[in-house]
Amino acid sequence: MDYNSVNNDQKSVSFVGVDIGGTFTDIVVRKNDGTVVVRKVSSTPDDPGLAILNGISEVCATEGINPESIIEFIHGTTVATNTILEHKGARTGLICTSGFRDVLEIARIRMPALFDLTWSKPTPLVRRQFRVEIDERIDATGEIVKEIDKESVFEAIDKLVNNGVESVGICLINSYINPIHEKITEEIIRNRYPELPITCSYQVLPEIKEYERTSTTAVNAYILPKVQNYIKRLQAGLKLRQIKSPLLIVASNGGVVSADIAADYPAKIVASGPAAGVTGTAKLLESMNLKNAITFDMGGTTAKASIIENEEPLLANEYEVREGISTPSRFIKAGGYLLKIPAIDIGEVGNGGGSIAWIDKGGALQVGPISAGANPGPVCYDIGGKEPTVTDANLVLGYLNPNHLGGGNLLFNFKKSVNAIREKIADPLGLSVEEAAYGIRQVANDNMIRAVRAVTIERGRDPRDFSMVTFGGNGGVHGADIAESLSISNVIVPQLPGVFSAVGLLSCDVQHELVSSISGNLFDMLESIREVIQKLSIEGIELLSKEGYEGKNVELKFSADLRYIGQSSELSIPFIVDNLEFNDLKKLENDFRNEYKYTFGYDTGEVVELVNIRLTARGVRENALNLANMQVNKERIVTKSYKRNAYFGKELGYLSTRIIDRLDLTTEMKEGPIIIESYDSTIVVPPSSFVSLDKWGNVVIHTNHLVSQTEEMDKIVKQ
Repeated sequence: MDYNSVNNDQKSVSFVGVDIGGTFTDIVVRKNDGTVVVRKVSSTPDDPGLAILNGISEVCATEGINPESIIEFIHGTTVATNTILEHKGARTGLICTSGFRDVLEIARIRMPALFDLTWSKPTPLVRRQFRVEIDERIDATGEIVKEIDKESVFEAIDKLVNNGVESVGICLINSYINPIHEKITEEIIRNRYPELPITCSYQVLPEIKEYERTSTTAVNAYILPKVQNYIKRLQAGLKLRQIKSPLLIVASNGGVVSADIAADYPAKIVASGPAAGVTGTAKLLESMNLKNAITFDMGGTTAKASIIENEEPLLANEYEVREGISTPSRFIKAGGYLLKIPAIDIGEVGNGGGSIAWIDKGGALQVGPISAGANPGPVCYDIGGKEPTVTDANLVLGYLNPNHLGGGNLLFNFKKSVNAIREKIADPLGLSVEEAAYGIRQVANDNMIRAVRAVTIERGRDPRDFSMVTFGGNGGVHGADIAESLSISNVIVPQLPGVFSAVGLLSCDVQHELVSSISGNLFDMLESIREVIQKLSIEGIELLSKEGYEGKNVELKFSADLRYIGQSSELSIPFIVDNLEFNDLKKLENDFRNEYKYTFGYDTGEVVELVNIRLTARGVRENALNLANMQVNKERIVTKSYKRNAYFGKELGYLSTRIIDRLDLTTEMKEGPIIIESYDSTIVVPPSSFVSLDKWGNVVIHTNHLVSQTEEMDKIVKQ
C-alpha cells in the first residue's frame, strides 16, 4: 500500500513518532483530527521495545485511538549506538585480503588527545583471532591481479564458524571498484551457512579508503544480529497490538528508511535518535523563513548540538562512535569506532539531566559521562538513585518544580537531592549546598558548550551568527545559559520541546544516500561525471518508486567530494546536474575553494581532485507534520502564577522568580528571571534576559545584554 497517498479526509488515520532516550521514551501521535498528543514513559534499557509497546497501548486507550488507524509508525532508536558503546554486539568475524588483517588496529595512526600518555586505542570490535585472510587481489583500477582462491574461503569461514562467530563481514581490497571477489565469497558462505548474517563492504560502503571501509563493515556486522532481533521483536509486538502500519526508522542522515533496510544495514541508523530533532528544526525554520540556527538538544543522558545553514542540516560523511563525545570533528579522531556514512553533523557529549556529579582524585568536580539513566535515575526520583545528578542540582537551585516533574507523573523527593549533594559534593569541597549545586550546573554547561563548539567554531562558523533552537527534556533549563556563554543573542524553544525529537520524526522524509567513487582531476572528468549522475539517478528513482514515491514527490540532490590533490580528506559540495557543462565544473571548483577557506581559514590554490559523486534521493511525504502549525493538545500545569526562590550564582544569590505556565506567555516582552513550565519541559529565563511568544507558538529568549538587532530576528518577533 502507498501510505504516502492516503487522503486524510477519506480515512480516519493516525501517525506515530517514537524516540527512545536513555531516561525517557517519548511518544507523539498526530490524530486524525490534526491534534498532537504526547506521552513520556520511562525507558526500559533491558528491553527498549517494551516501553514503546506499553506507551503506545496507553496512548491508544486514553485517547480513543483505534490501533488499526495508525498508518505510519516512525521510530528513532539508540539500540545500534548502545550496542557499540556497551560492547554487546555479536561475536564477529572478518574476511579480508591477504596482508590486510590488521587494518582495524593501524587505522589512521592518530590519537584524539596528543599529550595524554594514558590513552590507548579502543579495542577493535572484531578480535584479531577472528580476522581471517583469503588469497585474492584486485588492483586500484578494478583489474583482477590474482583470481580468488575459493578453497581459502572455505577454510576461512569454517574456522570462524567453528570458533563461534555469530556474524561475518567481508572486506576485500579495492572491492569498491570491482566487487566480484566479495560476491563470490558471499555466495560461498550463504550456500555453506545459510543462517549466518553477512555484511559485504561493496554494499555498505562502495568507497575508496581501506580503513574507513573496513571499520564501517565491521561495525555493521557487529551490530547486525542485535538490531535485526530488536526490529523483528518490535514489529511482532506492534502486530499483536493490531498496529499493522509499516515501521520506518530514522537514519543518521535525518531521513527515514524502511525497517528492512535498517535491519540489513544498521550502520545507517547509528545516529538515528539525535537526527530527527535536527530535521524537525530544519522543517520549522523553513516555515519561519529563518535560514540559520544551532540546535541544542539536552536529554537525560547526553547533550547534542548541530547547525542548520540555508534551511538544511549540515551533513558529514563520517561519524565516530565513542564515549565522552561522539562527533564528526576533524580534530578529534581515533577515539572510537568510525563509520563512513552520511550523518547529520552532530556533536554529542555525555552530559544530560541524569549525568552523575563526582569528585575526581585531584579534588575537582566532574559531571558525567556516566548517567543514572532511567533506572535508578536521579536521586530525586526516589526509585533507588544514590548519586547526585544535574537534575538534582537544578531541583535544589529552584529551577524545577520541587514537588513533581511536568504533569505530575513523577513525584520529586527534594530532601533526598539536598542530602545527596551535601554528602557527595558540598561537604567534601567545603561548599554550601546551593554553591555545590550551582557548580554542578556550571560544569555541565561547560561540558555541553564543547558540543556546540565542535559543530561551529571547529567548522569555521561563528556561533554569534546563529540563533539557537533548544529542545529535549532539559534543553529549556540550560539553553539560555549555554547561548549566553557563546554570545548567542536569541534562543528559540519550539512547541513540545521535551519530546521534540519524537515530533521531528513525523516531519521527516524518506531519504536514501547513494555514492559512486570516481577519482581524478576535476576538469578531466566531465563525461565520467555525466555517466555516474545518470547511473545514480536511475538507482535513486528505483529505490523511491518501490516505496511509493514518484513524480513531484521525488527530489534528487547531488554533491561532489572534492579535495586538493594529495590530501586524504574531502569536503562535499552540492552542485546542479541539469545540462552539466565545463563551466559548471568551474563553478563547482570555485564553490569548493570558498567552502575550504570558510572551514579552514585559507585556500591552497592547488589543483582540485574529485573523489566521489553523492546522491541524496528524497521521497517527500505529503503527510509530513507541519511543525509551525501544530494543533497541540495542551495541558495546563501552573494553574495560577506564583513565585519561588531560585539561585542564580554567588553574585546574585537567591532571587524571587515568577513561575508561569507556557499557556500564559504572550507576545509581550517579559524580563527574567522567569521559569516557564509545561507538561514536557521547563524553561529557565535568567535575570536581565527577555522572553516572549512568537506567532508560531515558539518561546523566544533574548539573552542577557545581547538583545538582537538583526533584521531577520526582529521581523520574526514582531510577527
